[in-house]
Amino acid sequence: MDNFTHSFGQQTARTLSLRRLLAVIALGLALSLINVATFARAKDNAAKPASAAKPAGAAKSVDASAPVKTYGSKNAPITLEVFGDYECPSCGAFYETTLRQMINNEVAAGKVYIVHRDFPLQMHKYGYEAARWANAAASIGRFAEAESALYDNQNYWAESGNIEKYMAATLSPTDMRHVKALMVGCEANVPPGSHSCPWDAYIEQDRAMGNQIPVQATPTFVIYHKGQKFPAGQGVVSYTVLKQFFDQLLKQ
Repeated sequence: MDNFTHSFGQQTARTLSLRRLLAVIALGLALSLINVATFARAKDNAAKPASAAKPAGAAKSVDASAPVKTYGSKNAPITLEVFGDYECPSCGAFYETTLRQMINNEVAAGKVYIVHRDFPLQMHKYGYEAARWANAAASIGRFAEAESALYDNQNYWAESGNIEKYMAATLSPTDMRHVKALMVGCEANVPPGSHSCPWDAYIEQDRAMGNQIPVQATPTFVIYHKGQKFPAGQGVVSYTVLKQFFDQLLKQ
């Protein structure tokens, strides 16, 4: 996070002392690390998997187009590009403790546009398959539900590999039938990057973008504001710290 902290300090020097700012970030990161462990324990002890709320609106037809894995308006002043792996515990913590609040607040207010990029890691057995399910759902306009289902139930499917169970618990029966039809050729025994699975091309495209940064761990995120691209940040940053940075950007 050194480069991110440096850029953050430059942007907020007019209103906050650098010493105070670094202290805020250090505290935020320390709390975030505690939250990751607490979050993982809470998920392990959960009585049953959670189900995401379903936004209003009809899904697209089964003749799906390219997956749209975004939240909010492209015209928002800040863009947050996140490279993640659905089986990564830190990615789950970042989504649950930071991104979800960001989506409900700054994204809903038109201040932030969030773009998801798939970056499944080889160390995770089911991360690539989870990305396939997310892309299939995104292609019929159900990315938000799919991402929520994957992260809310990460501990369960990461152990069993039964991703379909938790997707079915979140999507409507009609949407689930469409998504299953779009997953033909993407079965678990099909290797990553296969031409038989239409979603692999999008996953590999995201990974190629991540390699240009380069992404060395997940989550990795990049912030854009008024034509400026900030150095990539890495790991779990708390909602409070990220919101403070965004608030300072919006004042400029």
